[in-house]
Amino acid sequence: MTATATDFHAMFENPDPWGLESLWYEARKRDVVLAALPDARYGTAFEAGCATGMLTERLAARCDHLLAVDLVPRAVACARERVARHRHVEVATANLPTDWPTEGPFDLIVLSEIGYFFAPDAWLETAQRAAGALTEAGVILACHWQRPFAGRTQSTRQVHAAIARQPGLHRHVRHLEPDFLLEVWSRNARPLRQREPA
Repeated sequence: MTATATDFHAMFENPDPWGLESLWYEARKRDVVLAALPDARYGTAFEAGCATGMLTERLAARCDHLLAVDLVPRAVACARERVARHRHVEVATANLPTDWPTEGPFDLIVLSEIGYFFAPDAWLETAQRAAGALTEAGVILACHWQRPFAGRTQSTRQVHAAIARQPGLHRHVRHLEPDFLLEVWSRNARPLRQREPA
C-alpha cells in the first residue's frame, strides 16, 4: 500500500475522517451498495478496509460469517465496538495484500474505497487474491470515489479494471454517479432473475 500506516493513523485522529458517520452521501451510498448485492444472503464474506465499521454493521445482516479488516488499530477497535453484538462478525488488523486472510474461500468480497491507496502492482495482487479467494458462485463488489484527491495512486477506472481483468469474473452491476463508481462481478454468469424460479 502506498499510503503509509502513519498516514492512516493520522487520519483516524479524527474519529470520523471521511464523514462515514455524519454525511447523508455516505449513508445513501451504503444503501446503494447493499441494494447492488445480487444475493439475499452470503455464507462467508470478507470486507477489506472496514474503517469504523459503518458498512460492516449493515453487511452483518446479510452474512452468516463476516471477516472485516483495516490497517489502523484505532479503526479496528471502533468497528469491533460497533458490531460487538454480532457474534458472527470478526474484525481484525491487516495490511493487504500481504496479510490476505486464510479463512476463505468467500461468497462475497467487498473492496470499497481502498484501491486508489495501493501502488498499482500491490492493487493488482489484491485483485488477483480476491478473485482467487471466491467460492464457485462468489461475488466481488467494488465501490470507489471518482474525483481527484491528494495521494491517489490510480484512477477509479484503473482500480476497477484490475478486478475486471481477472479470469472467470462476469460483471452483473455497473452503477456510475459523478461521485462514485460501483461494480459487481460474480463467478456465476447467470443473471439474477434467471437463477430464481418463475
